[in-house]
Amino acid sequence: MIYLHDIDPIALALGPLKIHWYGLMYLLGFGIAWWLGRRRINAGRLPGVDEHGYGDLMFYAMVGVVLGGRLGYILFYDLHTYLAHPLQMLKVWEGGMSFHGGLLGVVAAVWWWSRRRGLHVMDTLEFVAPLVPPGLGFGRIGNFINGELWGKVTHADWGVVFPASLPQPYASMDAATLRAHFQSGALDAFARHPSQLYQAFLEGLVLFTVLWIYSRKPRPRYSVAGLFVLLYGVFRFLVEFVRVPDQQLDYLAFGWLTMGQLLSVPLILLGLAWLWCSRSAPTLQPRVA
Repeated sequence: MIYLHDIDPIALALGPLKIHWYGLMYLLGFGIAWWLGRRRINAGRLPGVDEHGYGDLMFYAMVGVVLGGRLGYILFYDLHTYLAHPLQMLKVWEGGMSFHGGLLGVVAAVWWWSRRRGLHVMDTLEFVAPLVPPGLGFGRIGNFINGELWGKVTHADWGVVFPASLPQPYASMDAATLRAHFQSGALDAFARHPSQLYQAFLEGLVLFTVLWIYSRKPRPRYSVAGLFVLLYGVFRFLVEFVRVPDQQLDYLAFGWLTMGQLLSVPLILLGLAWLWCSRSAPTLQPRVA
């Protein structure tokens, strides 16, 4: 069934204050990560760390996600535009977050927190890795609600018509007129892959399920983090084949290589390397603080 995307990105408007679904998705992702992490702390999965220390870790990690994700998007995807319009950097509710930048931000935050507590940074990353996928999944749902980062045109029955992707004269039509054209079937040819939902499923639900089950018992150092970056890199690389590349970048090479794929290759290699290292690495045993 083809669907016309007509979701209001604003969840609640209180006078000049507007609460966007995109921001709520991030809050939901952080909230679930916080709850899951507390369960792991209480089970002693990060020995020597109590709930107070965990609160500090989550604060640093959240700052790393937001700052790293925003800066990563600016540097990797649209530096020219943000240099021309610096105030746009602050409008995170409009989208424009990079996973790869957010990952670097989290790694920096985890390194800083671990260094202050005398912990091995990889042990902390192993603890954090299973908490990340819910945020990735809800972030992609936020992209879908915003009607951004859509996929290529498809003839599948589950295609979505994104108004912002339509050519003229459809792009300038009001909502009622556009819906009338949609109901007549005139817009079926413009239906696209809901690539945001593909990513929400793979990077969110599937990745979380695999990591949570795999990490339920102690694993050798490097293994959980290695599995995380490997699977994310593979999932992202594959979905990019049905996703439209960012307009300002287009394809980088070969008529198909996107920036998302280029940035995912190092993750795949790093994941394989970490999994190899885990074969001779020690296993951290749970110990309640």
